[in-house]
Amino acid sequence: MSAKKWINLVSVYSIIYTVITLLNSVLYLCSGIYEDPSGNWHELDRAIILLIGIVAFELCTSLPIKPLILRYVAAYIPSQLLAFAYVWFTGLREPLAKTAYQDIWINFTGLFIVLSAVNTIASVYKKKRSAKTK
Repeated sequence: MSAKKWINLVSVYSIIYTVITLLNSVLYLCSGIYEDPSGNWHELDRAIILLIGIVAFELCTSLPIKPLILRYVAAYIPSQLLAFAYVWFTGLREPLAKTAYQDIWINFTGLFIVLSAVNTIASVYKKKRSAKTK
């Protein structure tokens, strides 16, 4: 993988992690909660789950599968299962919330869909732009 690809990957990871963390903090503050009840483990868990998703998505975009939707599904299913496994392992450290698996499914799937949509739009734009230059 090229240095530019690594820089892009780390940048996307950092931006998404920052936005998610800030959004979480704002939502807690709006709810009257002034400290994260889950503490530092929650931050580390968020970072690991996001890493699973970003790495899976990066692998997804380089798979030699057509059409593009099958490429996304081929990356989504194992990465979602890995995220579920990670949540299960966190249950060995501390009790899970009753909605832990539902929450991870909603958040992971939502982020994966957004990344897939952005990637698809970028791919279409690149194809159109390269077609105009030919």
